[in-house]
Amino acid sequence: MTLTFGQLAGLIAALAFLLLVVFLCMLIVKLGKVVKETQQSVTSLTKDVDSISQEVEDLLAKTNVLLDDVNHKVKTIDPFFKTVADLSESVSDLNDASKNLAKRVTSSSKKVGKTAIVWNMLSHLYKKHNQK
Repeated sequence: MTLTFGQLAGLIAALAFLLLVVFLCMLIVKLGKVVKETQQSVTSLTKDVDSISQEVEDLLAKTNVLLDDVNHKVKTIDPFFKTVADLSESVSDLNDASKNLAKRVTSSSKKVGKTAIVWNMLSHLYKKHNQK
């Protein structure tokens, strides 16, 4: 049995095609495994995202309730802060009035002191004059 050059070339081409088909089959099997793992990962991620989404919704609901509670409490204490501000203003006005009164008393006491000194001097002069 002798092979001609054309038959040998055909046999080599057939073997090359067979190797190509085998490698392609192995590649397709590996690719199928990768696709299956990817599908499992996507399914797992979807479940995880769904659970995280539910937890985020619960957290947002609790945050809204807390924010409503804080807003209600702030509205409750707003009059207190207004009262404190009014009291602060009243104390400031009282402080100003006290300063003005102190200035007047000081001014009056200086006048009274001067008058007392003059009175003492006149009284002393009168007594000296009467003693003569």
